[in-house]
Amino acid sequence: MKKKTGRYSGYIRPFSYALDLLTINVLAFLMLGEHLNTIWYHLFISAAWIFIAWNIDFYEVYRYTKVLRMVGRLIKQYIAYLILNFAFIGFFWKFSKPSDIVWYVSTAICVVAFFKFSIFYFLKRFRVVFGGNFRRVVIVGNGKSAEQLADFFNDNPDYGYKLEGIFDLKTDKEEQLKECYNFVLEKGIDEIYSSLSNINNEDINDLIDFTDNNLKTLKFLPDNKQPLARNLIYDYYDYIPILSLRNVPLDKRANKIVKRTFDIIFSLLVIVGILSWLSPILAILIRLESEGGAFFKQKRNGLNYEEFYCYKFRSMKINANADINQVTKNDPRITKIGAFMRKTSIDELPQFWNVLKGDMSVVGPRPHMIAETERFVQKVDKFMVRHLIKPGITGLAQINGYRGEVETDKDIIHRVKYDIFYLENWSFLLDLKIIITTVFNAIKGEKKAY
Repeated sequence: MKKKTGRYSGYIRPFSYALDLLTINVLAFLMLGEHLNTIWYHLFISAAWIFIAWNIDFYEVYRYTKVLRMVGRLIKQYIAYLILNFAFIGFFWKFSKPSDIVWYVSTAICVVAFFKFSIFYFLKRFRVVFGGNFRRVVIVGNGKSAEQLADFFNDNPDYGYKLEGIFDLKTDKEEQLKECYNFVLEKGIDEIYSSLSNINNEDINDLIDFTDNNLKTLKFLPDNKQPLARNLIYDYYDYIPILSLRNVPLDKRANKIVKRTFDIIFSLLVIVGILSWLSPILAILIRLESEGGAFFKQKRNGLNYEEFYCYKFRSMKINANADINQVTKNDPRITKIGAFMRKTSIDELPQFWNVLKGDMSVVGPRPHMIAETERFVQKVDKFMVRHLIKPGITGLAQINGYRGEVETDKDIIHRVKYDIFYLENWSFLLDLKIIITTVFNAIKGEKKAY
């Protein structure tokens, strides 16, 4: 399967965060008195800025976001930031010139607004002149909404959508849908926009299955004549309503930062606090029992189906089938020390290096061997959806009894269902629950831990 192409868009938001934080701190240093320019005040204004921004979605700006909405968020950020500044200064210092704070906050928000709109309009111009930062799209179906969206894509190249094809389904709908699927795969299409005016539930389910299994984005053009049973997400491209099929909380930059920060801190604690002394001991025990290195690495599929090397303590004798055959109960390849490590899940600890590198997360869908993944893709519906987020050392499926060997189709089907539920309902508290349950299960022992 073709890997999903990356974009530089992911760097824009972190750059905006860094630029704005630099701006508010430099202006505070230049515009406020010495008694305010302490490390504690600068830490406070940085934390306050980020806290407000996360709560009002200040940095949730997309190519189709309206300027009026951006202005509204700037006003909210200004008011909240001003109030928190006064609250901090009133609590810790007797500050005699409130006008200085008003002047500082007003200047800061104006400079931030200048940078924000400059980046926004630069990207629009960049898409037109250089053709970069764009997404390839197709439209499926016909009707007024489909025609309006086609005109919108063609007339507004600054939004960064490149309309590659239209499948109007006016003749031989089934054959056109097949052509659409082949076209999407061959041309590397990113998003499919489907009109709901002339397709039935079966067609919708086919579209959903296709996009889920091939990591494509599906959005709908609603038909006002039909009520929608699904709880879908509304966006607007200009004044054209667009429905997104799936809400993935980890698509939000704030949630990504929270999860990544936790991953880094947690993995460092494990690496320094446990692996630093446990690795040499296990290395000696592993080498004493069988020939070969203490560590084992294996290619697995991660975020966006990208391949990466997953690390483990070696629990089996060196064998040619390690990348082909999954471990089974009473597997003769497993060593004595390996059996203990697998029973207690100690063999998984080196994967915290994968977490620190960014290939994995502490919590997420478990990655499979390449051979297994290729087999499950053909066999299990929506299997590819689990690759929309980073794989994890543990996951929701694992704490619900679906870890280890896949003995029947039921095992992998339920594992995928739990993985999809996790990615659609992620929260930091859910991650903590999964981690605590995983530790508890490792201590008491699990039936399929072999």
